[in-house]
Amino acid sequence: MPYALFCDDARVSKIYPTQADVWKHARESGLVIDTDTPRHVLDNGYEIRACAPEPGEDPERNEREARAASHDQFVPPQREPERTPG
Repeated sequence: MPYALFCDDARVSKIYPTQADVWKHARESGLVIDTDTPRHVLDNGYEIRACAPEPGEDPERNEREARAASHDQFVPPQREPERTPG
């Protein structure tokens, strides 16, 4: 069964094939709190649960798209130098 991130009983993420995938995306989003223990802790109100996909939703595709997006890097457009009249 796939998994997703929930906050106060509302699903707030896409579904992913494994709990480990959801943990990885939660960490990338800044929702995992660092502690002195080896145990993962989510920010208050968040939890990872098993859930059924919505009709047409594919957990494997969601993971592939998320992986591809994490490799993309934003490159700001180059600005033309300002020219002074002269």
